[in-house]
This record gives sequence, structure tokens and C-alpha cells, in this order.
Amino acid sequence: MYRNRIFAVVISTALILCGVHVQASDSAADIDRKRNKLIGYMLSKHLPSVHFSEKEMDDELSRAAFDLYLKQLDFQKRFLVQDDVAELSVYADTIDDNLTNGTIILPVVSYEIFTTQLNMVEEMVAALLADPIDLDSIDYLETDPEKLDFAVDPAALRERWRLIIKAQIINRYLELEQDYRDKGEEISSAGLLLEATERVGKRLDNFFDRLRKETLQDHFDRYFNAVARAFDPHTNYMAPDRKEDFDIQMRGSLEGIGALLREEDGLIKVVRVLPGSATARHGGMQAEDTIVAVAEKGEEPVEVTDMRLRDAVRLIRGPKGTEVELTIRKPDGMKDTITITRDVVQIEDAYVRHTILESGDKKFGYINIPSFYRDFEKSRDNETARNSTQDTKQAILALIDQDIEGIILDLRNNGGGSLVDAVDIVGLFIEQGPVVQVKNSYGLKRVLNDEDDTLVYGGPLVVLVNRFSASASEIVAAALQDYRRAVIVGGDHTHGKGTVQTIINLNDHIPLLHLRRYDDLGALKATIQKFYRVDGDSTQYRGVEPDIVLPTLYQYLESGEQYLDYSLPWDKDVPADYLPYTDKITDLTSLVASSRERVTASDELQSIAQQAIRSHEQSNQTLTTLTLTAMRDRREQERREREALRAHGGLSGDPFLDEADPDDSEVPTAEQWRQGLQDDPYVSEAELIISELATQFSS
Repeated sequence: MYRNRIFAVVISTALILCGVHVQASDSAADIDRKRNKLIGYMLSKHLPSVHFSEKEMDDELSRAAFDLYLKQLDFQKRFLVQDDVAELSVYADTIDDNLTNGTIILPVVSYEIFTTQLNMVEEMVAALLADPIDLDSIDYLETDPEKLDFAVDPAALRERWRLIIKAQIINRYLELEQDYRDKGEEISSAGLLLEATERVGKRLDNFFDRLRKETLQDHFDRYFNAVARAFDPHTNYMAPDRKEDFDIQMRGSLEGIGALLREEDGLIKVVRVLPGSATARHGGMQAEDTIVAVAEKGEEPVEVTDMRLRDAVRLIRGPKGTEVELTIRKPDGMKDTITITRDVVQIEDAYVRHTILESGDKKFGYINIPSFYRDFEKSRDNETARNSTQDTKQAILALIDQDIEGIILDLRNNGGGSLVDAVDIVGLFIEQGPVVQVKNSYGLKRVLNDEDDTLVYGGPLVVLVNRFSASASEIVAAALQDYRRAVIVGGDHTHGKGTVQTIINLNDHIPLLHLRRYDDLGALKATIQKFYRVDGDSTQYRGVEPDIVLPTLYQYLESGEQYLDYSLPWDKDVPADYLPYTDKITDLTSLVASSRERVTASDELQSIAQQAIRSHEQSNQTLTTLTLTAMRDRREQERREREALRAHGGLSGDPFLDEADPDDSEVPTAEQWRQGLQDDPYVSEAELIISELATQFSS
């Protein structure tokens, strides 16, 4: 509180010096300008003050913010030319100074430049669409923006758009060709080309129309967000009309299809698929996929590249029972179109589930925790609130009653949730002791302990994780690993999100009464704490490295905290006072060796490893040959590879997402779910590991 008072005095004085003072006669335009000065100044003071990293608002941070701003402005490099970028780069080192002195220039200049370029490109595209397209002439299009430089001049930009348009027309041609074939109808190649060109033209008209609707304030909001993200990927400025996007993230759900989305460098990325949702039941879309286009069933797709998240969300949402077609691009570059029937989340699938797995004469328990959920509202009102801890405890007790010889705890695709439940769930498997350390930006650290000395289950335990196990699920896996209480099994590492964010409502921190007449200033989501394992290691950046590493389709995918721009580094702190078990896992080396032998001999796991290599190679092959024959062959290759992926449980690594019929909107039955577990190669390997682990317990 004392620190906030000092901050208010400092910012009050400086704002007056910066000219942020509202007179009764100020125009609406003046108020908007001064409102943005106020926001910029508050960010420049709040972020270094509260952020865990203790980064300074200096030239280095300015350059990082500029890099992020430029990516948001034209990540695909389809509008700006090199002279434009050079003109904007003048401001790369001055962002910190501009924010503090109230002379915010970059968003104004970029808005003017981008608007000019947009008008020019729109004219270019209209002319290009009027020219005939030769489907058989050989051209090459680089589809990875990271491998492209900005066009040298308007002529080079025109050539880039010629290739983009040709690729879109050929893709639409092939889609129409398949549609007519499915209907049993015939149409000439000339007719297909004409229809494909018209549809691409309409799609681009809509695309340009959306971009023209962007306001100068949108550029300011993008600028403020770039400044925040320069501190770390989870720190964001949220404009008032972006609050809806944040609410979606906080709920962990998106009405309609049940996917958590984020806007990243002009792309709409899937962060997480909500268990029990329509998307989960379909199984065709997973985390790290990019949504390229959205269409109502039977209507023309709308491209969502470079679209604001809230606008894309409005296209994806819709009434229960209606269908939405999503064109998605997999991390390896492969495209697919899926149809999802919008629905509400089937909440039972979002809760802990358990079952018995039988292997010969042995029985093992299986528990899936899709997220660490807790209804805090009911808890505050002293109502009975369902939570993941109690559900997990009940599952354990039910399994113990059936004389199981070990438990497999599945945390794959678990993106986190309630920290309270993460700590309490670890406590179900240990007597008592520290579970995780939380350190703030002032260096103050608190240790979260399991205070209950009751050991609910002390037998053999295997924990399954993957690249999408994040935050609270990493805390659980790390604690059970540090206590040598469980064998952690999965890909090479978990996600690596070891930070805590808080929401700062900027309206609550306006320092002077006369400044309160400004409209809503928005909010700041800032990283203020970092998690540390009981052994002192951070879970940030590196994630949790499993004891036994299995091949996965994602093993070459650049997915996780370490691949995000300006993510906080891994570091180490002082270990907590904890005592690892010495009698639970007596010979980890033999478990690792036995598993490695089985993986080498497993046709299924080796097939997954080989497919991962092929997917990695394909993701690097970003230069597309633009002929009708070459693109038809590529589509057929992608179709075969999709079938191969689905034959091995898809990309999700989640045993009950891919076994459902894609055309079946019903929730899989308990029997279908159990059958999916039997067919899951990772669960099968976990059974063999826990069987051997059980021998160590009994010896």
C-alpha cells in the first residue's frame, strides 16, 4: 500500500509535466490523445515496478517491443516494403523515452504507412485477379514468413501477391474439384478456374474490408501490448474491448466449440482444447494448431489471418447444434478442414475420470486429471464446491478397493488451473512436506506445503505428461519426481510455464481525480511470481524432463515456453527442506533400460518416431511449388499422412480425444473411453513400467 502511494505521487507529478491534463474544453480527439499518453505513462511505470523480471524500461526493451509491434503489424510481410520498415525503425530505440515523456509517435506513423500500403495492395490485387492464371506454369511460394525479408519495393510486393493469389486460387480449385466429385457433378476446368478465382476475390475483398476497419486506437492498443509482451509472453495490455478475450482465457473455454485461443503475430493459435467440448470430441484440432479460415457450413470461408482475436471468436461462435467449418494448419504445415458441431461443454468429461486397466493377471488404476478445477465462488459462499482434489481422492479410494497394483496418473494436455489443488493432489501421494516454492519480484519466497500427514495412496505410481502439460500440472509432476515418489513418463519436456500473473485494473490506479474523466483505460496482466521446485530448480522455460522419455509426434515441434519470444529464463533457487523417499523407486536405471528396449522393439512407437521425423522434415519444406499437379499431389500426400497420424492416436496424445467418430457429436461412452485407453501406446507402456515398478516395491 505504501509503495502504491509513492507511485501515485510520482506519476501524478510527471503526468502534469507531460501535459496530460484535461480541461473542460478539450475535444474528444484531445481526450483520446491524452488518454493514450496516460496509458503509456502508467505502463512505463507499472511494468518495471511490478514485473518479476525487474527489466528496465530502456533501449533494449524498446527494441524488443518494436520487434513485437512490427510482427503484429505485418507478420506475413504482405503490406510493408523495406523503406517502410526503415522509416518505422527510427523509433525502435525511443519507445521507452516516448512513453515517459508522452510523445507516442510509432503507432501514429505506422497507422498512416499501413493505410497507404493497404490501399496500394488492394489495387494491386484487383489488377492481379483480372489477369489470367496459368495453372501449369512453375512458380515457387515461400510460406514461412520467418524466411522472408520485407519486399524491396512495390514491384517485388506485387510479385509476392501474385504468388499468394495463385496459391489461393489453386487451393480453391482443388477444393471445388473435390466438392463436385463428391456430389457426382461435373464441371470443366475452365469453369472451376473461374469459380475459384471469383471466390478468392470475394475472400480477399472481405479481408481488406476488415483491415480498413482498424482504427488508430487499434494501433495504439497493439503498441501498448507489444510493450507489455517485451517483458514476457504472459504479460499483456488489455484494451477495454479486449476484456472479452481475457474472459475467454480465464474461463478456459470458448462458447461454441470449446477451445482456448490466442492471437500471436497475426495468427489465431489454439492454446488448449477443453475436455468434454465439441472440439475434444471431434479430435481433429489440438493445441498449437493455427486456425486459418472459418466458415458457416456450406458458406464461403473467411480468412482469419491478421484478424483480431475477438473478431475471429465472433465467427467461430454460434448457437448449439449449428456447424462451423475450420481450416486449420498443423505445426508441420499440413492443412486440414474440419467440421465441428457447436455445443456446450459436456462437463463430466472435464472432471477427473478413472478406470481399471487389466494386464494379464494384474490390475492397475488409471486416473485422468484434465485440469485442476475448483469453484472458488461456491467455496467463498460455503457451498459444496466440486474440485479436482476431492475427485482425485475419491478415484484413488475406489481403485484401492479393487486391489490395484499401481496407479497411472495422466496429466497430458493438462494446462493447469488451481494452485491449491495442485498442492493438495501431491499431498494425496506423500505424507507431508513442501510441494512448491513461490518467489515474487522482491525476492520474497513462500513455500506451499502439504500440511496433512495422511497418505491416501503410497503404492507404485507413474505420471504421464506431454508438451502441453503446463503450470499446475508441472508442479505436480515436478514434486512427485523430486520426492522420488513417481516415475514421470512422456516426451522430452513439459511446456515450461513456471510463472504467475495478476490483473491490474488501470482504472484503479489513476493518480489524479481530474484524470478519472477518461474512458476505461483497460487492464494489465503482469507476471509477478515464479515457481520453484522443492529441489530449487525453476519449472520455467525448461519444464519437467521425464525420467523415461518416449517418442512422440511432437518431439521436433518447437512448442513450449522456451520457444516463445522474450520468455523468462530458467534459474535455480535454494532447495526447500524436504526428504525424498528411498523405498518407492529403488532402481530407476533398470526401469529406463527396460523401457528403452521395449520402445525399440515396438512397431507402434517406432512408427510414431518415424512419423515425427517425416513431420519435422515437412515442416521445414516451406517452399511450395505452385502448379496444379504439384499442389494436387501435396494434398494427397497430406491426406495419407493425416490417416497415418490418426492410426497412431492423432497428434493429441490424449487417449479419449481421437477414438470418437468425427461425425459423431455424442460424448464417447465409458466403454469407448476404456477401449481408447487400451489402444493408447503410451498408456500401454506405462502399464509395463508400473508392473516392473511394482516388483521393486515388493522386493
